This record gives sequence, structure tokens and C-alpha cells, in this order.
Amino acid sequence: MSNDNVVLARNTKQAPQNPFYSQTVAFSHYNHLSAQLPIDPLSGKLLSGSVTEQAEQCLKNIKAILTSIDHVMNDIVRLTIFVKTIKEIEAVEKVYQTFFSGYFPSKTVVAVDALPMNALVQIEALVSNGEGTIPKAPQAGDLIKLTNNTPLAPIDQFSTQTVAFSHYNNLSAQLPIDPKSGRLVVGGIKEQTRQCLKNIKTILESIDVPFDDIVKTTLFLKDPSDIDAVNEVYATFFPDSAIARTVAYVPARTTVAVSDLPMNALIQIEAVVSHGDGTPPQAIEDRHGLILEANNTKNAPIDALATQSVAFSHYNHLSAQLPIDAKTGKFVAGGVKEQTQQCLENIKTIIEHVDHVMEDVVKVNLYLKDITDLDAVDEVYATFFPSGTPARRTVGVSNLPQDALIQIDVVLGNAEGTPPILA
Repeated sequence: MSNDNVVLARNTKQAPQNPFYSQTVAFSHYNHLSAQLPIDPLSGKLLSGSVTEQAEQCLKNIKAILTSIDHVMNDIVRLTIFVKTIKEIEAVEKVYQTFFSGYFPSKTVVAVDALPMNALVQIEALVSNGEGTIPKAPQAGDLIKLTNNTPLAPIDQFSTQTVAFSHYNNLSAQLPIDPKSGRLVVGGIKEQTRQCLKNIKTILESIDVPFDDIVKTTLFLKDPSDIDAVNEVYATFFPDSAIARTVAYVPARTTVAVSDLPMNALIQIEAVVSHGDGTPPQAIEDRHGLILEANNTKNAPIDALATQSVAFSHYNHLSAQLPIDAKTGKFVAGGVKEQTQQCLENIKTIIEHVDHVMEDVVKVNLYLKDITDLDAVDEVYATFFPSGTPARRTVGVSNLPQDALIQIDVVLGNAEGTPPILA
């Protein structure tokens, strides 16, 4: 491990605080914000009222956090919006557009079964950090965002298809929309999965990025029983190139059951993509030839369609971990505490396999089958993250793979970076 980068966790009294996570965690050229609930920071209570009022409070909390670290709303590169009712997204978007001027970040919108404190909406932001987190070193504070839309993929007036900053491209989650008609593609789950992946591929081709530069995918499914059909199509897209097929490369992956999706789609796919060229004015010697580093260990559960950990530049993205004992291949015995322990043990095993430690985690995503289990989960969680450093997202879902009670994925700092391809 190099000490060239630091994990920088920060909190402000002007936004809601929580002992189990930090409001924002900066590492290298990104700030990861915890998902914001519509909590009034003065009272510490959930704002009563409509989804419009709650969405405004979520965004006010995000703005307060950004102000506290000398950033602005237009520094957001991706927003993730969770709602209880998909029909309310129009009301949320009316509020959302008042917080941005001349630019909309990439975006993901899903309806989930439950949110903490029974909120109607929860909003999460990923933010650029041009100054970086390298102590006593000159920083590229004037790094620019590169935004791109192509008419060959679906266009949303309230989001950008892809926003690049430093060494990552962040794509808006893709629905199974035929860009020619602007409507959902005809057919069932297979046709919809194929269209989502075609849209992602089209966006990447428009910015001259290979499909195999995808580091992480998140699949949002309305019916978890569709996963076998989804995987059948998914496997025809990954690996994509001869080089990737040689090493059997597939991205890290998370699958999330959702209660609804925009346009009543059956599936939506989000992708995080490497950007080896970087964004100007990064020096050429710092940006060309970076490689993906994919790792699996037999000491954690292995999935043929997902790599446990994929590092690129200064981040590692881990596949979601279920409470599976790698030795037996079966679920650990017990309830939600035991399952949380096993998920985090699997994550720790993967992290240690790539010579990192749990303190390098910058973001944690918790998916719970029963949101009322959160107190029990936090009891275990605190033993792995006693400082409460990582930023966090928590949502309640109707179903998890193999009927698990919890699923966890993380984003990990990678201070040493990934090496260039040797000539």
C-alpha cells in the first residue's frame, strides 16, 4: 500500500449526521456522499410532507455538504434517486432541476420497497474532487468534466448519458428504450436486457471507449426470478473482445430487486467505466495505458459472471457479497446478524487478498430485505467500521439473491493506482 493518497471523511452540522457513516468521503479525484434522507439537520427528524418537500430537503442536505467542502452542485457527476413510488419521479425532477444550472449529471432512478425512517425519497451524489487527496502534492484543481450525449442512445432532458471526470466515466442507468422510437423495446426480459446493454455499448462507442472497459455493472430487476434469462443475454456481451475473452474478464456486479422502474421497464442497467485518457489537463504520462486489474480469491464466493474486485486507477469496485460461506458454498446459519457478519467477512477477505484493509473502504451499499433489521445490522457493522468513516447507502428491497436477508457491496480506495501497460 502506498501512502500517497488519504481517505478524507468529513461532516458538517448543517446536514444530518449519523454515527455509523460520514456525510462525504473523498479519495483521489472523487467525493462519495452518503445517501441523503429528507431529515431536517436542526431537529434531526424526518421532514413531514409531500415527496416534493422531501426531495427538496434531500437536495438541500446535499448542497450543505458540498458547501462545507468548497464544492457546488454542478460538481456532481452522478445522482441516484430512490423513491417509494415511481409515479412520484416527475415531482422529484421538478425540484431537482431547480438545483442545477446549464448541466445535469448522469442519473439513476429506481423505486424500492422501503427507505430508512419510512422516507418517500432518498438521493445520493457522486461528486468530482479536482483538488485530489494527495498530501503536500500539486493537484489538478482545474480538471474538467467531459459530458457526452449521442442521438444513437436514449436521451433524457434531465440527465447526461455519460459524465467523465479524471479516470472514470459515469453512465446514466440505461432503460430498454429503442432510441429510434423512444419507446420500450418490444418483447420480454431477454429483449429488454439486450437493449439496455446495446444502449450502454452505443454510448461507449460514441466516446471511443471499448465495452470491456466497464469496471462495474448494477442490474436493477423488477422480478428477481428473471435473473437466469438476464444472465443468458448478459453472457453474450461479456467478455466482448478477444483480449478480454483470453483472460475471461467480466466486470464486478451487483443485482438489486426493485419495486418499479421508469416506463414500467423490467430491467435497468448502470455502468461505471474506466477512462484511461483522463480528463484535461491531466498529463499524458499520468493517463495513458492504465490497465484493469481483476481479482478473485477462492476464499470468498466466486461467480462466473462477476469478478470479485476490479481495480482501475485509484479505485477498486467490489461485487455485491451475499452471506455465503466460501468453504461450503452455502448460506451461513442464523439470522440477519450472522448474515451481515458473513457478508462483511467476505468483503474483508477480498480486500485483504488485494493487499488492502477495511480502512480503505470509501463507500458501502446495504440492501436489506427488511429495513427494520437496520439496528441489528448496525450492531455488527460497527465492529468492522468502528470509526464510521465510509459513506453509505441503505435501501430496503423485496427480494435478494437466494432469499438472503442482506447484501453488501463496497467501493475501495486504491492508493497505489493501476500500472500502465508495458511496451
